[in-house]
Amino acid sequence: MKKSPAKPVPSSPSNRELRTRKDLLRAASQLIKQGHKPSMDEIAKEALVSRATAYRYFANVEALLAEAPADAATGVLDTLFDGDTSADAEARIDKAEAAMHRVTYENEASLRVMLAHSIASRTQDGAAPVRQNRRLPLIEAALSTSRDRFRDADYKKLCAALSVIFGTESMIVFRDVLRVDEKTARKVKSWAVKALVRAAMEK
Repeated sequence: MKKSPAKPVPSSPSNRELRTRKDLLRAASQLIKQGHKPSMDEIAKEALVSRATAYRYFANVEALLAEAPADAATGVLDTLFDGDTSADAEARIDKAEAAMHRVTYENEASLRVMLAHSIASRTQDGAAPVRQNRRLPLIEAALSTSRDRFRDADYKKLCAALSVIFGTESMIVFRDVLRVDEKTARKVKSWAVKALVRAAMEK
């Protein structure tokens, strides 16, 4: 059966679109746990969306299955700050990066596969397909108790700068480009994220 062509998702997806993408990833994870490789039709049915909708978010089932394990692994980050009302922004951002660092290095293989599929699945007009934004919600949670200490423009700039340090891409830079071991990479990132927060607060 010929698969439906992948269609690019808008560059600024709505919350509904992000939820749909998340539902597809969770559906894939649930089906994988049942012990077989699900088809796109099966995943779409489990997620209660159409096959065409599934292909709107993932170019093929391989790309979806590559990302599903990584998505499941990063689920622990969703509750990292539950019950944590501390106001030390530097300590909180370091806690967030430490958690993301651990998840990233523990799931290096699946994250590399996911990133490779993301690069290979670029749409014909050159636009990259939407990836699940896991790092920004974590960063925002870390900064939530000190949000009023930043001007809006500085806060947005800070979140963008921190996003470069969090996640898979920085791991690849440390591993492949700099040939730096995990422990050293963590120390460098800890210093960097705290320095960025400190600089933003001092403006």
